[in-house]
Amino acid sequence: MLTSQRKKHLLDLLSRDGRIVAKPVSEQLEVSEDTIRRDLRELAKEGLLRRVHGGALPITPPMVMFANRQGIEPGAKADIGRAAAALVQPGQVVFIDGGTTCVQLARHLAPDLHATVVTHSPSIAVELSTHAYIDVIIIGGKLFKHSVVAMGSSTIGEIAKVRADQYFMGVCSLHPRTGITSLDFEEAAIKRAFSRAAAETIVLASPDKLETTSPFEIVPLDEVGRIVVNRDTDPELIAPYQAQGIEITLA
Repeated sequence: MLTSQRKKHLLDLLSRDGRIVAKPVSEQLEVSEDTIRRDLRELAKEGLLRRVHGGALPITPPMVMFANRQGIEPGAKADIGRAAAALVQPGQVVFIDGGTTCVQLARHLAPDLHATVVTHSPSIAVELSTHAYIDVIIIGGKLFKHSVVAMGSSTIGEIAKVRADQYFMGVCSLHPRTGITSLDFEEAAIKRAFSRAAAETIVLASPDKLETTSPFEIVPLDEVGRIVVNRDTDPELIAPYQAQGIEITLA
């Protein structure tokens, strides 16, 4: 097998399985582990994967500050926010996460909607401050400036006291094999607490989050009820989630 063919195989394997372990791949391809490691090093230099001990993982998206993220895929995020807002029913209690896509969700909630929103995001609270019929409950804690949300043990404790109908989660990374992951350990714990205090978890996944993975698991995919993605998302990217029984909403 030529080097180019081997590298393509490695990238296909990474896309399918969410990780590469060098030893079994070397045995499968009947080449040395050193050869596979060299291929992985070269692919990492090209920015196509992330090297880890014994193999590789998909590229971790960079940690970008909240203000800068507002300029990434703004149209796609607005579409997702609009579609997610339509899922909120009158009388419900919902958790809304922090993040720029969730701000779009809050912005598109129907002006005559009667509901209660519980959030740890000052941005969401401000967005809903002029909504006539939505009660807003803010959960406090130490401000995590990257995402402009409250975090900490007290935040988790307050989340656990609420039983919500839905949790709208903004994600750092979404992959059919590695699941929903975050770049920050504490942020992953907060999202996990929200998810487990809600009857249904709905993931808002803008195009830049798909087929990526980050170091810290939030929840496995079997705890997700629905994913909201853009209508023009490649069907091959959506199919693995549908195969796991997750509802897909196309925005």
